[in-house]
Amino acid sequence: MPAHHIFGIRHHGPGSARSLRRALEDLAPDTILVEGPPDAEPVLPLLAHPEMRPPVALLVYATDTPRDAVFYPFAVFSPEWQAISYGQGRGLPVRMIDLPQWHQLGQEMQGDPPNPPAPEAPPDVRSDPMGWLARAAGFSDGERWWEQMVEQRQDSAGIFAAILEAMSALRAESPAPELAEARREAWMRQTIRAAIGGGFSRIAVVCGAWHGPALVDLSDKKGDTALLKGLPKTKTAATWAPWTYGRLAYASGYGAGITSPGWYDHLWTHPDQVTVRWMTRVARLLRGQDLAGSSAHAIEAVRLAETLAALRGHPLPGLPELNEACRAVFCFGDDGPMRLIHAQLILDERMGGVPDETPSVPLQQDLQREQRRLKLTPDASWKDFDLDLRKPFDLERSHLLRRLGLLHVAWGELRSGGGTGTFREVWRIQWQPELAVALIEAGIWGNTLRDAACARALDAATGAADLPDLVGIVSQVLLADLPEAVPALMDLLQERSARTADVAQLMDALVREDRLTRSSLVSSLRYGGVRNTDTAAVAHVVDGIVLRICIGLSGACSSLNDDAAAAMFGRIVAVGAALRLLQHAEYLESWHLALRRVADMTSVHGLVGGRCCRLLLDAGAMNGEEVARRVGLAISSAVAPAHAAAWIEGLLKDSGAILLHDDLLWGILDGWVASLTPEAFQQTLPLIRRTFATFASAERRQMGERARRGPAAKPTGTPAADDGIDRTRAEAVLPLVCRLLGIHA
Repeated sequence: MPAHHIFGIRHHGPGSARSLRRALEDLAPDTILVEGPPDAEPVLPLLAHPEMRPPVALLVYATDTPRDAVFYPFAVFSPEWQAISYGQGRGLPVRMIDLPQWHQLGQEMQGDPPNPPAPEAPPDVRSDPMGWLARAAGFSDGERWWEQMVEQRQDSAGIFAAILEAMSALRAESPAPELAEARREAWMRQTIRAAIGGGFSRIAVVCGAWHGPALVDLSDKKGDTALLKGLPKTKTAATWAPWTYGRLAYASGYGAGITSPGWYDHLWTHPDQVTVRWMTRVARLLRGQDLAGSSAHAIEAVRLAETLAALRGHPLPGLPELNEACRAVFCFGDDGPMRLIHAQLILDERMGGVPDETPSVPLQQDLQREQRRLKLTPDASWKDFDLDLRKPFDLERSHLLRRLGLLHVAWGELRSGGGTGTFREVWRIQWQPELAVALIEAGIWGNTLRDAACARALDAATGAADLPDLVGIVSQVLLADLPEAVPALMDLLQERSARTADVAQLMDALVREDRLTRSSLVSSLRYGGVRNTDTAAVAHVVDGIVLRICIGLSGACSSLNDDAAAAMFGRIVAVGAALRLLQHAEYLESWHLALRRVADMTSVHGLVGGRCCRLLLDAGAMNGEEVARRVGLAISSAVAPAHAAAWIEGLLKDSGAILLHDDLLWGILDGWVASLTPEAFQQTLPLIRRTFATFASAERRQMGERARRGPAAKPTGTPAADDGIDRTRAEAVLPLVCRLLGIHA
């Protein structure tokens, strides 16, 4: 009787797992060897912990470069999981026998060249051996063949001998294994030899079915030693991480994935009355969504599924028969309910859990404490949290999610709100297994989220490519409530802005909104009180930036081509809106003086010059008569048509609705048009039509109706004496209005 027994399995399959358990009970091994990373052996005992809840994954990573990591997922129906559980439950030695990741990651980090392709090899033999066997048996795909031959098999006697024979036949027709595969199998054989040398006589070897034939003959010890000699090595660590059934599916990109993890879980959990229990779950799911799902539907669906299986010669209905029955009986041929069944039952996007004793870096432990304190439970399905920042508890939740964002741990996504001028933020959070790696990698920055986020922000700020990027980091830090990082950031921002001569970059820095925080320097300064943020340092930096913008604006607007003028147009509009938001009198005064200097320039692009006049008019810094005079000069016969058209566009761009309701602006244009001679009107009309063509058709129609009603009032910029307003009563409420708006009257 041989000392070692090969059990070739599929990595995730309830029938294979159930057959393996029976085979192990029959063999009663004295040790179990499982295909998996030896790096993970120190954490294997946690598998038996009562709080361990699959699906979970072994995570092995290089300690010096945590981004170099590998996951080994397990479900409760994974044969390896059942083999390890069997061994631990009986106190047997359990060892992992795959080539260790300390060698595999070491090879990748060293940059070993890939194996050259073997042109004579049959395509996909190694990647899909089940598919080859399925086609030989007349099945359309390996999934369906495996389910009928293994998952639905009632008698597991001889199944592993048959699998070993089938794989041996396939490998006999295949070329020699590639170097990486040969090294893995050599290490497995070495481990089996070590177990035999250790005195074990009933060794159970659980491995992927493809590797089984390579582990039968152990005679070439010298050749295996030569294959493994001189392999590079790196230091690794291992832990357990929660996994999801969705990540076990082919669609996730997982190479050993399955198409229906939820269905396989059902097969494992309910070995009896599989069809009845499945249809009951379908009916319950549909009723929960207010869809038809009565007992009569379930009974009829069971009958139809069993009839289909009998017609096709299957011992039991498989998932194809169940789906066809559900589509016909429950869904009436509609794909909508079937998509729901697929997502909720066939895939079954659930997340496992690991015990608190699982090894983790201090940063992970701090996050777990914060998650419990703030009642933010990691979950595979997304959840929306509507945070009211006036409530301390919600504010702390916002701080946590923003600190994770600084660490590039993308647990939460800001959906709406976000601007610091609101008391409300809506976050969508969804935990992904890869975030465990991101947390381990972020552990180099500190042992707590607060310390790590500060250190990561300061490092990112030092390497920021330009001033707007630096401002974005400052905004994130302010909204993440990290005051200890602010002084150093402010010094860096002050230094960078003082050395920046590019006015366009200064303007971008003042108004650009960060992608995550959706805030800018101005909004942080204006609404910092909502989050109890100290903005004194920000105000000092904004002072310097605004001053430099106002001084250098005229130079930055000189001699612009069309593209540069369009970009500057947007910047001027954005900066003007930002300064109006701040309601700072000195800023506005300096800004209006800068706009007037630009408007007076003869070399300014018409688009920019027209918008400067418009902003001054809207702010009351230029009266209607002055703007009317400038309109006449800008599109006179002495001005080039392209410049005149651009000037009018700058004055009126994006202002169709405003023009309809702003009597002053309407009066300026109406009075100027009325003053034109017929000849001048015909020359000017194409220029004006270019701008008016950008307005919505409804706006143009309303403008025509208003023009037919008669001339507008003259653009004096001052209201008529008798306007129907009781000024004494109006002025009485102004102090209260100023207090509400935060304006110093």
